[in-house]
Amino acid sequence: MSETRKPRETMTGRGHPLPFWLVGSAVVLVALNLRPGASSVGPVLAELQAGLGLDATAAGVLTALPGLAFAAVGALAVALSRKTGINGSIALALAAAAAGLLVRSFVDSAALFLVLTVLAFAGMAVGNILVPAFIKRHGGRHLPVLNSVYGTTLALGATLPLLFGGLLAGTGPEGWRLSLGLWGAVALAAFIFWAVLALRTGRDPVAAAGGTRTRTRMRSSRTAVALSLFFGVQSMHAYVQFGWAAQIYRDAGLEQATAGVMAAIIAGLGIPGGLIMPVLVARSPRLRTYIVGLGTCMAAGYSGLLLAADTLPWLWAVFLGVGGFAFPTALALITARSREPRVTAQLSGFIQPVGYLLAAMGPFAIGTLHDVSGSWTLPLALLIASAVVMVGAGIRAAAPRFVDDELEAAKRPVTAS
Repeated sequence: MSETRKPRETMTGRGHPLPFWLVGSAVVLVALNLRPGASSVGPVLAELQAGLGLDATAAGVLTALPGLAFAAVGALAVALSRKTGINGSIALALAAAAAGLLVRSFVDSAALFLVLTVLAFAGMAVGNILVPAFIKRHGGRHLPVLNSVYGTTLALGATLPLLFGGLLAGTGPEGWRLSLGLWGAVALAAFIFWAVLALRTGRDPVAAAGGTRTRTRMRSSRTAVALSLFFGVQSMHAYVQFGWAAQIYRDAGLEQATAGVMAAIIAGLGIPGGLIMPVLVARSPRLRTYIVGLGTCMAAGYSGLLLAADTLPWLWAVFLGVGGFAFPTALALITARSREPRVTAQLSGFIQPVGYLLAAMGPFAIGTLHDVSGSWTLPLALLIASAVVMVGAGIRAAAPRFVDDELEAAKRPVTAS
């Protein structure tokens, strides 16, 4: 029996089904707040460095913080949900994100700014892990639609700060604080909604199953390992682009607002990607061909930045944006390659910390390489090469297999013939 026929997956912790409009609204509000904390920094990075006295290496650490926090805290998200439930955990996550983003926009200390940024990213990390399990539990026959809503809204949340960050920063000497703090207010509104939802539904126990050996068991699934590598490399590209794309364009001669628009194009193309790729993951037999195409677009975009960033800046942004369709593809594969919500939560808890640990290395390495070499040539060459790795892992992860089956096969004793 498929997961869409199991009524328990559309029930709350109190046994009552949630209406689709409520599930969809909840997904939109949390997804909108899982990326602005990272993407809002890029367009105002120069102003932030000047205002807080950050050098290039410290700025590289700042761009690496999303991946580091998502890896470290994300590994604890499933355990947290065993105590407070999925809905309660997501509400707490939004509270942490709102507090970190709001308060950091007022401080003058670089160290305190980084601490509050870690708090915000810790909240986002919990949301990253648990939202796929929430969708799996309540999606039912609407699962592809909710995956599309989730991926699209994530892209929207990443795009809006890039689009308006430079404009808000230009409102005055302290405009960069307004540009950053706005997203804390948005997260606060989402927290209020999710707090009410958690009180209404009670403890949601989907992720409560499992054990201390979950990570070890997941390593026995080739699909899970491949998906974690695919997710990690594409996340590395995403956070490099959040942190450095606007600066690459500015160093090539584009004005701040124009560079911000180019970065917004890259992130904004994730919106149609979020609509398209979950449907293709669910229905298309040519998914692996599409993954090759996404890697090709990504390599072409970086090549354009390397050779002629200021000549056709919009074209390179479009190539990179289409290559970024890999992100909603990876998210959709988490639910598509698992049957049970419990396994979905465990798979998400395995893939995302491992993936984001890899992603954390990217922005820091790019910043350090640029600082050492004095140009973007070596960093961009490294990004082109890594697109090939992403394609190889994606082809393996896209194979029509279920992680549940691979885990069961790994538990069976081997008998002598």
